[in-house]
Amino acid sequence: MRIAVVALGKIGLPLAVQFATKGHQVVGVDINQAFVDLVNAGKEPFPGEAHLGELLAETVADGRLRATSDYADAIPGADAVVIVVPLFVDEKTGEPEFGWMENATRSLAQHLTPGTLVSYETTLPVGTTRNRWKPLIEEVSGLTEGSDFHLVFSPERVLTGRVFADLRKYPKLVGGLSEEGAKRAISFYESVLDFDERADLPRGNGVWDLGSAEASELAKLAETTYRDVNIGLANQFARFAAQNGIDVHQVIEASNSQPYSHIHRPGIAVGGHCIPVYPRLYLWTDPEATVVRAAREANLDMPEYTIGLLEGAYGDLAGAKVVVLGASYRGAVKETAFSGVFPAVEALKSRGAEVFVHDPMYSDEELQGLGFTAYHLGEPVDAAVLQADHPEYKQLTPAELPGVQVLVDGRDATDAARWAGVRRIVIGRSVRQ
Repeated sequence: MRIAVVALGKIGLPLAVQFATKGHQVVGVDINQAFVDLVNAGKEPFPGEAHLGELLAETVADGRLRATSDYADAIPGADAVVIVVPLFVDEKTGEPEFGWMENATRSLAQHLTPGTLVSYETTLPVGTTRNRWKPLIEEVSGLTEGSDFHLVFSPERVLTGRVFADLRKYPKLVGGLSEEGAKRAISFYESVLDFDERADLPRGNGVWDLGSAEASELAKLAETTYRDVNIGLANQFARFAAQNGIDVHQVIEASNSQPYSHIHRPGIAVGGHCIPVYPRLYLWTDPEATVVRAAREANLDMPEYTIGLLEGAYGDLAGAKVVVLGASYRGAVKETAFSGVFPAVEALKSRGAEVFVHDPMYSDEELQGLGFTAYHLGEPVDAAVLQADHPEYKQLTPAELPGVQVLVDGRDATDAARWAGVRRIVIGRSVRQ
């Protein structure tokens, strides 16, 4: 098959590579010319994705994969077009910002030819595929969905850093606007993906037809919103436990020892492109979802709560030198989307602290570009807040933070045995040393 992948980001590029490894001819489209040039040179444009470097180099070298910034080069004659353009949410109103996706949709529709399967993989509010993208594509292309082309929604369900493993591990969900569209989507994804054996799944692993685009859209929102609600509940438990001298981590371990409890871990923040965003997409179409809204608000409050823990242990933070450890939203991933570092730094500054940020994955220049003052291990500091659970922080000791009096570990990622003589506080597990 000839396949076009629109947007070569941290999900789109691995998808394009995956399709190419199955022997298909793949063209990736991206408006970032620097990305296009790197891909055509066989070089990965971002670090940290397992196996991407070698597979990219291999598929580019043998001609199965190339990139372009020209839709007219990629879309005409394609058997399938897969769209993975980012969808953003307004931080204040929670409304989806469709601008980038609309531009991409118009561009592909201008060059769409009959017989093409169009699959959106970007997470969308329920009804978007049918009510927004279908009429837009038909208007611009002059083609009719269901006869001239077929439109489906098939959400990506992978985590950056392990995309290729996740593609094999989880069922591929599809939902079409017609029975024929669903059949074509099933055939397409079965030809570009491989699946691990999963005896635990009722249908077995593979491509699952959910019956409609709306069901597929909701499935992705549901699985991610569940995690946000679960974390919100864990954070509520953690705050109550701390007030009552209870170790919430021990409680969660005990609760999860039977098969009906799956409580997540509490922490300083919920970050990334997915969990902070997708509940808002759900709320946009279901504003009466009070449980979802309450969990989102609870999680948004955790950075302020965490800095409050530091203030309670240290005292007045005015003039104190405080380092936030970790700019990334989670450990071992170089990404700051909705990272807790931003509200944590603001909360410290509002209390008059002199704030620094350290992250082993970022250079001084990159941290400065994010608006932070870079910190180097070994420099004097009064207090520290661990925001990202990078593996390097497991080995951290007070000797590397000279003068540190209080550590607030927002991820339970440090080794308590290494922090003798320093007051170490973990969310939901306060320890005085």
